[in-house]
Amino acid sequence: MPSPYRALFARPGTKSFTAAGFLGRMPLSMTGIGIVTMVSQLTGRYGLAGALSATVALSAAVLGPQISRLVDRHGQRKVLRPATLVTLAALAALLTAAQQRWPDWTLFVFAACAGCVPSVGAMVRSRWAEVHSGSPEMLHTAYSWESIVDEFCFIVGPILAIGLSTSWFPEAGPLLAAVFLAAGVFWLTAQRATEPVPHPREHHTKGSALRSRGLQVLVVTFMATGAIFGAIDVVTVAFAEAEGHKGAASLVLAVYAMGSCTAGAVFGMLRPSGPAARRWVLGVLAMAVSMIPLQLVGNLPFLAVALFVAGLTIAPTMVTTMALVEQHVPRAQLTEGMTWTSTGLAVGVALGSSAAGWVVDAAGARTGYVVPVAAGALAAAVAFLGYRRLRPAATRAGAPSPRVTGGLGAHDSDRNDSGERVA
Repeated sequence: MPSPYRALFARPGTKSFTAAGFLGRMPLSMTGIGIVTMVSQLTGRYGLAGALSATVALSAAVLGPQISRLVDRHGQRKVLRPATLVTLAALAALLTAAQQRWPDWTLFVFAACAGCVPSVGAMVRSRWAEVHSGSPEMLHTAYSWESIVDEFCFIVGPILAIGLSTSWFPEAGPLLAAVFLAAGVFWLTAQRATEPVPHPREHHTKGSALRSRGLQVLVVTFMATGAIFGAIDVVTVAFAEAEGHKGAASLVLAVYAMGSCTAGAVFGMLRPSGPAARRWVLGVLAMAVSMIPLQLVGNLPFLAVALFVAGLTIAPTMVTTMALVEQHVPRAQLTEGMTWTSTGLAVGVALGSSAAGWVVDAAGARTGYVVPVAAGALAAAVAFLGYRRLRPAATRAGAPSPRVTGGLGAHDSDRNDSGERVA
Protein backbone atom coordinates (compact mmCIF):
# COMPACT_ATOMS: atom_id res chain seq x y z
CA MET A 1 0.00 0.00 0.00
CA PRO A 2 1.55 3.34 -1.03
CA SER A 3 2.29 5.81 1.73
CA PRO A 4 -0.33 8.57 2.05
CA TYR A 5 2.52 11.06 2.36
CA ARG A 6 3.78 10.06 -1.11
CA ALA A 7 0.31 10.62 -2.54
CA LEU A 8 0.08 13.94 -0.70
CA PHE A 9 2.90 15.46 -2.71
CA ALA A 10 1.72 14.12 -6.07
CA ARG A 11 0.02 17.44 -6.84
CA PRO A 12 2.22 20.00 -8.64
CA GLY A 13 3.56 22.76 -6.44
CA THR A 14 2.96 21.05 -3.09
CA LYS A 15 6.62 20.29 -2.44
CA SER A 16 7.62 23.86 -3.17
CA PHE A 17 5.09 25.58 -0.94
CA THR A 18 5.66 23.24 1.99
CA ALA A 19 9.43 23.81 1.71
CA ALA A 20 8.89 27.56 1.64
CA GLY A 21 6.55 27.23 4.61
CA PHE A 22 9.23 25.36 6.55
CA LEU A 23 11.71 28.21 6.07
CA GLY A 24 9.08 30.83 6.90
CA ARG A 25 8.13 29.03 10.13
CA MET A 26 11.64 28.67 11.51
CA PRO A 27 11.50 32.17 13.10
CA LEU A 28 8.57 30.95 15.21
CA SER A 29 10.98 28.88 17.28
CA MET A 30 14.07 31.07 16.83
CA THR A 31 13.07 34.69 17.36
CA GLY A 32 12.05 34.61 21.01
CA ILE A 33 14.92 32.49 22.29
CA GLY A 34 17.30 34.35 19.96
CA ILE A 35 16.30 37.69 21.48
CA VAL A 36 16.70 36.31 24.99
CA THR A 37 20.17 34.98 24.18
CA MET A 38 21.23 38.18 22.38
CA VAL A 39 20.03 40.66 25.00
CA SER A 40 21.30 38.61 27.94
CA GLN A 41 24.75 38.42 26.34
CA LEU A 42 24.88 42.11 25.45
CA THR A 43 23.45 43.49 28.69
CA GLY A 44 23.47 40.66 31.24
CA ARG A 45 19.82 41.51 32.01
CA TYR A 46 17.64 38.42 31.79
CA GLY A 47 14.57 40.33 32.95
CA LEU A 48 14.82 42.73 30.02
CA ALA A 49 15.52 39.86 27.63
CA GLY A 50 12.43 37.93 28.74
CA ALA A 51 10.24 41.02 28.62
CA LEU A 52 11.29 41.79 25.05
CA SER A 53 10.64 38.21 23.96
CA ALA A 54 7.19 38.33 25.57
CA THR A 55 6.50 41.66 23.82
CA VAL A 56 7.19 40.11 20.42
CA ALA A 57 4.98 37.11 21.21
CA LEU A 58 2.05 39.17 22.50
CA SER A 59 2.32 41.63 19.61
CA ALA A 60 2.19 38.73 17.15
CA ALA A 61 -0.82 37.36 19.02
CA VAL A 62 -2.66 40.66 18.52
CA LEU A 63 -1.56 41.48 14.97
CA GLY A 64 -1.46 37.96 13.50
CA PRO A 65 -5.23 37.44 13.15
CA GLN A 66 -5.65 40.91 11.64
CA ILE A 67 -3.01 40.13 9.01
CA SER A 68 -4.69 36.81 8.24
CA ARG A 69 -8.06 38.53 7.87
CA LEU A 70 -6.51 40.81 5.25
CA VAL A 71 -5.02 37.74 3.54
CA ASP A 72 -8.46 36.14 3.27
CA ARG A 73 -9.75 39.28 1.57
CA HIS A 74 -6.82 40.33 -0.61
CA GLY A 75 -4.62 37.26 -1.07
CA GLN A 76 -1.32 36.11 0.39
CA ARG A 77 1.03 37.91 -1.98
CA LYS A 78 -0.50 41.38 -1.52
CA VAL A 79 -0.51 41.19 2.28
CA LEU A 80 2.37 38.97 3.36
CA ARG A 81 5.16 40.80 1.56
CA PRO A 82 4.48 44.26 3.08
CA ALA A 83 3.88 42.72 6.52
CA THR A 84 7.16 40.82 6.30
CA LEU A 85 9.07 43.95 5.27
CA VAL A 86 7.73 45.74 8.37
CA THR A 87 8.85 42.83 10.54
CA LEU A 88 12.30 42.70 8.97
CA ALA A 89 12.78 46.44 9.44
CA ALA A 90 11.69 46.18 13.08
CA LEU A 91 14.04 43.26 13.76
CA ALA A 92 16.95 45.12 12.14
CA ALA A 93 16.20 48.15 14.31
CA LEU A 94 15.93 45.96 17.42
CA LEU A 95 19.30 44.34 16.76
CA THR A 96 20.89 47.74 16.16
CA ALA A 97 19.33 49.27 19.27
CA ALA A 98 20.51 46.38 21.45
CA GLN A 99 24.02 46.44 20.05
CA GLN A 100 24.32 50.24 20.37
CA ARG A 101 22.80 50.27 23.89
CA TRP A 102 19.91 52.55 22.98
CA PRO A 103 17.32 53.35 25.70
CA ASP A 104 15.19 50.41 26.79
CA TRP A 105 11.95 51.97 25.56
CA THR A 106 13.24 51.89 21.97
CA LEU A 107 13.81 48.15 22.28
CA PHE A 108 10.19 47.62 23.30
CA VAL A 109 8.89 49.77 20.43
CA PHE A 110 10.85 47.75 17.87
CA ALA A 111 9.88 44.46 19.54
CA ALA A 112 6.20 45.41 19.31
CA CYS A 113 6.56 46.26 15.61
CA ALA A 114 8.30 42.91 15.00
CA GLY A 115 5.01 41.25 15.99
CA CYS A 116 3.71 42.10 12.52
CA VAL A 117 5.12 38.74 11.40
CA PRO A 118 2.54 36.69 9.43
CA SER A 119 1.40 33.25 10.55
CA VAL A 120 3.16 31.24 7.86
CA GLY A 121 1.81 27.95 9.22
CA ALA A 122 -1.76 29.13 8.66
CA MET A 123 -0.86 30.26 5.14
CA VAL A 124 0.51 26.82 4.24
CA ARG A 125 -2.44 24.98 5.77
CA SER A 126 -4.87 27.16 3.82
CA ARG A 127 -3.02 26.16 0.63
CA TRP A 128 -3.47 22.50 1.52
CA ALA A 129 -7.17 23.20 2.07
CA GLU A 130 -7.33 24.76 -1.39
CA VAL A 131 -5.39 21.99 -3.16
CA HIS A 132 -7.21 19.08 -1.49
CA SER A 133 -10.58 20.71 -0.85
CA GLY A 134 -12.47 17.68 -2.17
CA SER A 135 -10.50 15.04 -0.29
CA PRO A 136 -10.88 14.90 3.51
CA GLU A 137 -8.50 11.93 3.69
CA MET A 138 -5.71 13.88 1.99
CA LEU A 139 -6.36 16.92 4.17
CA HIS A 140 -6.01 14.77 7.27
CA THR A 141 -2.61 13.63 6.01
CA ALA A 142 -1.67 17.21 5.06
CA TYR A 143 -2.46 18.58 8.51
CA SER A 144 -0.53 15.70 10.08
CA TRP A 145 2.45 16.54 7.87
CA GLU A 146 2.28 20.18 8.93
CA SER A 147 2.33 19.15 12.60
CA ILE A 148 5.53 17.20 11.87
CA VAL A 149 7.06 20.30 10.24
CA ASP A 150 6.05 22.42 13.24
CA GLU A 151 7.71 20.07 15.68
CA PHE A 152 10.85 19.78 13.55
CA CYS A 153 11.12 23.57 13.59
CA PHE A 154 10.98 23.53 17.38
CA ILE A 155 13.67 20.85 17.52
CA VAL A 156 16.11 22.60 15.18
CA GLY A 157 15.29 26.31 15.66
CA PRO A 158 16.34 26.86 19.28
CA ILE A 159 19.55 24.91 18.75
CA LEU A 160 20.46 27.14 15.79
CA ALA A 161 19.49 30.37 17.53
CA ILE A 162 21.31 29.66 20.78
CA GLY A 163 24.31 28.03 19.10
CA LEU A 164 24.95 30.84 16.64
CA SER A 165 24.42 33.63 19.18
CA THR A 166 26.84 32.05 21.64
CA SER A 167 29.51 30.86 19.20
CA TRP A 168 29.50 33.62 16.55
CA PHE A 169 28.11 36.94 17.77
CA PRO A 170 25.06 37.81 19.93
CA GLU A 171 22.89 39.05 17.06
CA ALA A 172 23.47 35.95 14.91
CA GLY A 173 20.42 33.99 16.10
CA PRO A 174 17.77 36.68 15.46
CA LEU A 175 19.55 37.65 12.25
CA LEU A 176 19.29 34.13 10.84
CA ALA A 177 15.62 34.02 11.88
CA ALA A 178 15.04 37.17 9.82
CA VAL A 179 16.80 35.60 6.82
CA PHE A 180 14.61 32.51 7.09
CA LEU A 181 11.46 34.66 7.30
CA ALA A 182 12.35 36.70 4.22
CA ALA A 183 13.32 33.66 2.16
CA GLY A 184 10.27 31.64 3.20
CA VAL A 185 7.64 34.32 2.71
CA PHE A 186 8.93 35.65 -0.60
CA TRP A 187 9.37 32.12 -1.97
CA LEU A 188 5.89 31.15 -0.80
CA THR A 189 4.17 34.20 -2.25
CA ALA A 190 5.98 33.74 -5.57
CA GLN A 191 4.00 30.50 -6.04
CA ARG A 192 0.73 31.81 -7.44
CA ALA A 193 -0.71 28.52 -8.74
CA THR A 194 -1.45 27.13 -5.26
CA GLU A 195 -2.39 30.42 -3.60
CA PRO A 196 -5.95 30.34 -2.21
CA VAL A 197 -8.38 32.56 -4.08
CA PRO A 198 -9.11 35.68 -2.00
CA HIS A 199 -12.69 36.34 -0.96
CA PRO A 200 -13.96 39.89 -1.58
CA ARG A 201 -15.43 41.88 1.30
CA GLU A 202 -19.01 41.01 0.32
CA HIS A 203 -18.26 37.31 0.90
CA HIS A 204 -17.22 37.95 4.50
CA THR A 205 -19.57 37.91 7.43
CA LYS A 206 -19.62 40.87 9.76
CA GLY A 207 -16.94 40.83 12.39
CA SER A 208 -14.14 38.44 13.14
CA ALA A 209 -14.02 34.69 12.67
CA LEU A 210 -13.74 34.57 16.47
CA ARG A 211 -17.49 35.16 16.63
CA SER A 212 -17.87 31.43 16.00
CA ARG A 213 -18.69 29.80 19.35
CA GLY A 214 -16.83 26.65 18.34
CA LEU A 215 -13.68 28.61 17.52
CA GLN A 216 -13.94 30.37 20.88
CA VAL A 217 -13.74 27.00 22.64
CA LEU A 218 -10.70 26.00 20.59
CA VAL A 219 -8.86 29.27 21.24
CA VAL A 220 -9.51 29.32 25.00
CA THR A 221 -8.45 25.67 25.27
CA PHE A 222 -5.31 26.46 23.30
CA MET A 223 -4.48 29.26 25.72
CA ALA A 224 -4.38 26.66 28.50
CA THR A 225 -2.46 24.28 26.22
CA GLY A 226 0.06 27.01 25.44
CA ALA A 227 0.54 27.50 29.16
CA ILE A 228 1.56 23.83 29.35
CA PHE A 229 4.24 24.35 26.71
CA GLY A 230 5.53 27.63 28.17
CA ALA A 231 5.70 26.22 31.69
CA ILE A 232 7.48 23.04 30.62
CA ASP A 233 10.16 25.03 28.79
CA VAL A 234 10.95 27.20 31.81
CA VAL A 235 10.71 24.50 34.48
CA THR A 236 12.78 22.01 32.47
CA VAL A 237 15.64 24.50 32.14
CA ALA A 238 15.46 25.20 35.87
CA PHE A 239 15.30 21.49 36.71
CA ALA A 240 18.30 20.70 34.51
CA GLU A 241 20.25 23.51 36.16
CA ALA A 242 19.33 22.18 39.61
CA GLU A 243 20.62 18.78 38.50
CA GLY A 244 23.91 20.36 37.45
CA HIS A 245 23.38 19.85 33.69
CA LYS A 246 21.73 23.00 32.39
CA GLY A 247 22.97 22.37 28.85
CA ALA A 248 21.01 19.12 28.74
CA ALA A 249 17.72 21.03 28.92
CA SER A 250 17.68 21.61 25.16
CA LEU A 251 18.11 17.88 24.53
CA VAL A 252 15.31 16.98 26.93
CA LEU A 253 12.98 19.49 25.28
CA ALA A 254 13.98 18.12 21.87
CA VAL A 255 12.84 14.67 23.08
CA TYR A 256 9.48 16.26 23.98
CA ALA A 257 9.13 17.59 20.44
CA MET A 258 10.27 14.24 19.02
CA GLY A 259 7.39 12.53 20.77
CA SER A 260 4.93 14.84 19.06
CA CYS A 261 6.73 14.48 15.73
CA THR A 262 6.52 10.68 15.95
CA ALA A 263 2.85 10.71 16.83
CA GLY A 264 2.10 13.12 13.98
CA ALA A 265 3.82 10.88 11.44
CA VAL A 266 1.84 7.82 12.56
CA PHE A 267 -1.45 9.71 12.88
CA GLY A 268 -1.16 10.95 9.29
CA MET A 269 -1.14 7.36 8.03
CA LEU A 270 -4.31 6.45 9.92
CA ARG A 271 -7.88 7.06 8.81
CA PRO A 272 -9.72 7.85 12.05
CA SER A 273 -13.50 7.75 12.01
CA GLY A 274 -16.13 9.15 14.30
CA PRO A 275 -16.83 12.76 15.36
CA ALA A 276 -13.77 14.99 15.27
CA ALA A 277 -15.05 16.88 18.33
CA ARG A 278 -15.06 13.74 20.46
CA ARG A 279 -11.56 12.81 19.27
CA TRP A 280 -10.35 16.32 20.09
CA VAL A 281 -11.72 16.27 23.64
CA LEU A 282 -10.08 12.90 24.25
CA GLY A 283 -6.80 14.31 22.94
CA VAL A 284 -6.94 17.29 25.30
CA LEU A 285 -7.74 14.96 28.21
CA ALA A 286 -4.75 12.78 27.26
CA MET A 287 -2.49 15.86 27.24
CA ALA A 288 -3.71 16.80 30.71
CA VAL A 289 -3.18 13.29 32.12
CA SER A 290 0.33 13.10 30.59
CA MET A 291 1.40 15.99 32.84
CA ILE A 292 0.82 14.01 36.05
CA PRO A 293 3.99 11.83 35.84
CA LEU A 294 6.09 15.01 35.78
CA GLN A 295 5.37 15.35 39.49
CA LEU A 296 7.41 12.19 40.08
CA VAL A 297 10.56 13.09 38.14
CA GLY A 298 13.78 12.55 40.05
CA ASN A 299 16.41 12.83 37.34
CA LEU A 300 16.88 13.97 33.74
CA PRO A 301 16.58 10.53 32.05
CA PHE A 302 13.23 9.91 33.73
CA LEU A 303 12.13 13.41 32.77
CA ALA A 304 13.08 12.79 29.13
CA VAL A 305 11.01 9.58 29.05
CA ALA A 306 8.02 11.28 30.69
CA LEU A 307 8.17 14.19 28.24
CA PHE A 308 8.48 11.88 25.22
CA VAL A 309 5.30 10.08 26.30
CA ALA A 310 3.59 13.44 26.89
CA GLY A 311 4.68 14.59 23.45
CA LEU A 312 2.79 11.70 21.84
CA THR A 313 -0.48 13.42 22.71
CA ILE A 314 0.31 16.75 21.04
CA ALA A 315 0.31 16.30 17.26
CA PRO A 316 -2.92 14.24 16.97
CA THR A 317 -4.72 16.87 19.03
CA MET A 318 -3.33 19.70 16.89
CA VAL A 319 -4.31 17.93 13.66
CA THR A 320 -7.87 17.45 14.88
CA THR A 321 -7.96 21.10 15.92
CA MET A 322 -7.37 22.20 12.32
CA ALA A 323 -10.21 19.92 11.25
CA LEU A 324 -12.52 21.59 13.74
CA VAL A 325 -11.45 25.07 12.65
CA GLU A 326 -12.46 24.12 9.12
CA GLN A 327 -15.85 22.97 10.43
CA HIS A 328 -16.67 26.05 12.48
CA VAL A 329 -15.22 28.86 10.38
CA PRO A 330 -16.54 29.93 6.94
CA ARG A 331 -14.13 29.25 4.07
CA ALA A 332 -13.82 33.00 3.48
CA GLN A 333 -12.29 33.36 6.97
CA LEU A 334 -10.33 30.09 7.15
CA THR A 335 -6.84 31.62 7.35
CA GLU A 336 -7.94 34.00 10.10
CA GLY A 337 -9.55 31.14 12.02
CA MET A 338 -6.38 29.04 11.89
CA THR A 339 -4.35 32.02 13.04
CA TRP A 340 -6.58 32.54 16.08
CA THR A 341 -5.58 29.11 17.40
CA SER A 342 -1.92 30.12 17.09
CA THR A 343 -2.77 33.33 18.92
CA GLY A 344 -4.29 31.36 21.78
CA LEU A 345 -1.14 29.25 21.99
CA ALA A 346 1.13 32.32 21.98
CA VAL A 347 -0.79 34.02 24.78
CA GLY A 348 -0.81 30.79 26.77
CA VAL A 349 2.94 30.30 26.34
CA ALA A 350 3.58 33.80 27.69
CA LEU A 351 1.30 33.24 30.69
CA GLY A 352 2.64 29.76 31.38
CA SER A 353 6.25 30.92 31.24
CA SER A 354 5.57 33.76 33.67
CA ALA A 355 3.65 31.57 36.11
CA ALA A 356 6.27 28.82 36.00
CA GLY A 357 9.09 31.28 36.58
CA TRP A 358 7.32 32.67 39.63
CA VAL A 359 6.72 29.20 41.09
CA VAL A 360 10.31 28.12 40.44
CA ASP A 361 11.66 31.21 42.18
CA ALA A 362 9.31 30.74 45.12
CA ALA A 363 9.36 26.96 45.62
CA GLY A 364 12.04 25.36 43.45
CA ALA A 365 12.29 23.67 40.06
CA ARG A 366 10.58 20.38 40.92
CA THR A 367 7.54 22.19 42.33
CA GLY A 368 7.33 24.15 39.08
CA TYR A 369 5.82 21.16 37.32
CA VAL A 370 2.61 21.91 39.21
CA VAL A 371 1.99 24.68 36.66
CA PRO A 372 1.65 22.43 33.56
CA VAL A 373 -0.54 20.07 35.60
CA ALA A 374 -2.85 22.95 36.51
CA ALA A 375 -2.84 24.23 32.92
CA GLY A 376 -3.69 20.74 31.64
CA ALA A 377 -6.58 20.46 34.06
CA LEU A 378 -7.89 23.84 32.90
CA ALA A 379 -7.59 22.83 29.23
CA ALA A 380 -9.49 19.60 29.90
CA ALA A 381 -12.22 21.44 31.79
CA VAL A 382 -12.74 23.99 29.00
CA ALA A 383 -12.74 21.27 26.32
CA PHE A 384 -15.26 19.18 28.25
CA LEU A 385 -17.57 22.10 28.99
CA GLY A 386 -17.34 23.40 25.42
CA TYR A 387 -17.90 20.03 23.75
CA ARG A 388 -21.53 20.83 22.83
CA ARG A 389 -20.38 23.88 20.87
CA LEU A 390 -18.01 21.75 18.82
CA ARG A 391 -20.47 19.10 17.69
CA PRO A 392 -22.14 19.49 14.27
CA ALA A 393 -25.41 21.39 14.35
CA ALA A 394 -27.43 18.31 13.41
CA THR A 395 -25.98 16.37 16.33
CA ARG A 396 -26.67 19.17 18.78
CA ALA A 397 -30.25 19.22 17.60
CA GLY A 398 -30.60 15.50 18.36
CA ALA A 399 -30.17 14.05 14.87
CA PRO A 400 -27.71 11.23 14.22
CA SER A 401 -24.14 12.35 13.72
CA PRO A 402 -22.80 11.85 10.17
CA ARG A 403 -19.70 9.75 9.82
CA VAL A 404 -16.48 11.74 9.74
CA THR A 405 -13.86 10.52 7.32
CA GLY A 406 -10.27 11.44 8.05
CA GLY A 407 -11.22 13.77 10.88
CA LEU A 408 -12.22 16.65 8.59
CA GLY A 409 -15.02 18.36 10.42
CA ALA A 410 -15.82 20.53 7.40
CA HIS A 411 -17.68 17.53 6.05
CA ASP A 412 -19.71 16.96 9.21
CA SER A 413 -21.83 20.04 8.63
CA ASP A 414 -21.98 22.83 6.09
CA ARG A 415 -22.70 25.56 8.61
CA ASN A 416 -20.85 26.99 11.56
CA ASP A 417 -22.24 27.81 14.99
CA SER A 418 -23.64 31.12 13.81
CA GLY A 419 -25.58 29.48 11.02
CA GLU A 420 -23.19 30.75 8.36
CA ARG A 421 -22.50 28.48 5.44
CA VAL A 422 -19.02 26.93 5.26
CA ALA A 423 -17.75 26.77 1.72
